[in-house]
Amino acid sequence: MRLLSVRLIVSLILGSTLVSLLFSYSGVVGEKRNLRSDLEHRAEVLGESLAGNVERSWGSGSEAELQRLVQRFGNREHLLGVAVYDRHGSLVAMTPGLEKLLTSGPQTVSRAISEGHQQSSFDNLAGQRVHILALPLERQGELVGGLAVLHEAGYIRQQTLRTWREAFLRVLAEVFLIVLITLVIVRWSITGPIARAAQWMRALRTGKVSSRQGIPDLDLFRPLAREVATLAESLNQARSAAENEARLREASESMWTADRLSVQVHTRLEGSRLFVVSNREPYIHQRNGKAIDVVVPPSGLVTALEPVLNACDGTWIAHGSGDADVEVVDSRDRLRVPVDDPRYSLRRVWLSKAQEEGYYYGFANEGLWPLCHIAHTRPIFRAADWRHYQEVNQKFTEAVLEEIEDVPNPVILTQDYHFALLPRLIKEKRPDARVAIFWHIPWPNPEAFGICPWQRQLVDGLLGADLIGFHIQSHCNNFLQTVDRIVESRVDWEHFSVLRQDHRTAVRPFPISVDLTPEDDSAESANQGLNYLERSALLRGLGVEATFLGIGVDRVDYTKGILERFLAVERFLEKCSNYQGKFTFVQVGAPSRTHIKRYHDLLAEVEAEAERINWRFQTSRWKPIVFLKRQHSHAEIAPYYRAADLCLVTSLHDGMNLVSKEFLAARHDERGVLILSQFTGAARELRDALLVNPYDIDQTADAIRQALEMEPEDKQLRMQRMRRVIKEHNIYRWAGNLITELCEVRLDAPEDTQEKLRASVSFA
Repeated sequence: MRLLSVRLIVSLILGSTLVSLLFSYSGVVGEKRNLRSDLEHRAEVLGESLAGNVERSWGSGSEAELQRLVQRFGNREHLLGVAVYDRHGSLVAMTPGLEKLLTSGPQTVSRAISEGHQQSSFDNLAGQRVHILALPLERQGELVGGLAVLHEAGYIRQQTLRTWREAFLRVLAEVFLIVLITLVIVRWSITGPIARAAQWMRALRTGKVSSRQGIPDLDLFRPLAREVATLAESLNQARSAAENEARLREASESMWTADRLSVQVHTRLEGSRLFVVSNREPYIHQRNGKAIDVVVPPSGLVTALEPVLNACDGTWIAHGSGDADVEVVDSRDRLRVPVDDPRYSLRRVWLSKAQEEGYYYGFANEGLWPLCHIAHTRPIFRAADWRHYQEVNQKFTEAVLEEIEDVPNPVILTQDYHFALLPRLIKEKRPDARVAIFWHIPWPNPEAFGICPWQRQLVDGLLGADLIGFHIQSHCNNFLQTVDRIVESRVDWEHFSVLRQDHRTAVRPFPISVDLTPEDDSAESANQGLNYLERSALLRGLGVEATFLGIGVDRVDYTKGILERFLAVERFLEKCSNYQGKFTFVQVGAPSRTHIKRYHDLLAEVEAEAERINWRFQTSRWKPIVFLKRQHSHAEIAPYYRAADLCLVTSLHDGMNLVSKEFLAARHDERGVLILSQFTGAARELRDALLVNPYDIDQTADAIRQALEMEPEDKQLRMQRMRRVIKEHNIYRWAGNLITELCEVRLDAPEDTQEKLRASVSFA
């Protein structure tokens, strides 16, 4: 750093001096030119005036008259004198005092007489610098002589030298100030921040700073700052993972983390690659004016699968839904993500408006969604929607086949009910691929699923997979019963698998979860009043005064039981009037699929129901229900989770419901009560929640009262047990178990499968 400073100072001095001297030289030369021009101009004005007078006096023939004339011009500034010569160059008259300078006729005068026009020159006469202006004299058109006007020119040199001295002093001052200011700027904006960053990284490396401490300011080096931030985050993560692993070894525990998942997947893939297929993409590019923003959609799926793809440099294939998505991909519709630290590839598939309308909003969400949830909304099946569903599944199949073209034994993980046909389509072209599909929504009983006109094609498509995952065992049972009823196959109930067309498909439960990030529990315990302060701030921001807070977080969907939830709040306030003016329920409701009529109508119903209940109970400073009708990020929702006395999850039918687990993960203070619908998959794991039938309004209302009046010790004990469940069965364990099970699938040769089938038939 010291050598850099010396080089910088020397370079600044030399550079600044050279530049300043060049500008000073230009200024001095310009000033000298101006002084000479000014002198020449004054000489010309005087000479022309004097020449006329001399020519008129010449005719009188009196030399005395000429002498008197030239003597009159001897006292002007810098004027040395005037001399008159005849046409032969002989002196006629002269200003007194010029004898020492003009010992002979100047050459300038001779040239002016001989050439007949004005001449000008700078000469040295008797050791003195002078300017001579010579003009020819005429009388009645005849050349009669010449006039010489002499000015002293030495002052020009003196003025030039004085200017050089001033310029030199100015250059010294400028160089000193420039160097001083530059060093201060460098110290303040470059050297200082770099030194602080180096000190911070040294402290981080030695573990002397918290992983949450921000990186020092490096605004002038934004690319470097991003890389340093990424490096620092990697160091933090590595340190945290090592400390956590050591703590787990000490406690003889085996908790799944992102790092453990990465190692597990990397080992299981054995050099192969993972390909994830989903409708939703992990990163969306949206135009914001002239800029392009990168948006990460709030999704547990992204949290679970990104560590897997990072570990094996995998590929995520998804529908490109952002309005700027097409602008950032390459010629093969790919880009590397995450943007700041690229680890895997995102392949985008483009759908037309008609395809998106028919496949996604039509068949998937107006057909399969209500069919599987059995939420008393009639599923709608249209032949046109089915054709679009087939087209999109085929389009995604082609994209997958392009990506796995040169990959031996690829591992493909397909997500959800949007791609029921995909496993069979892929297996037909690449039987060496291991294919799994995870069905994130419930699977109904065979009678309910029999409503679908294309049930056979959907089940056959799913059975192309090597592994089908559901949230809970009852959904696996429903699926196997459906298979047994509608397609020709052999269902192995002992091992929960299906043999169809020489291909075996395993059916397993994999309860999805969330990431329970470890926190400083002692700090939370030391600040027990923090949540109450946060609650007051949240309610104040909503314009409500209340003592107790309830929270619900859902998409506005008819399966979530939001209307039943509002009715339960109303019934609770009827039965427990002492809570009127004290209890407020905040419903965070993100509008969803609103151009589908059922969803559009539901949104209006929810708003109307909230208004009706509020109109009945509200006061000037309080109302029982606050409906926040917009999409909220995890960061916006987390304060409500932490501050709430209770969380209401009243789904009428749900595959799992991660809101319940997100609420538990946020409660590091081990307070708060979860009221959970018995019709969610989460109810199988979270036994310490207050389980309710959401259709039983009185039961839910009583659960609200029980939650608010529960003893603190009971609340803490319940919360501890439920948090332990999601800590041990977190999102990374879900992904690890799913990938491990898929990688252990044995891909039987067709002849082996035929032999097994014949043996089983003979045994039967």
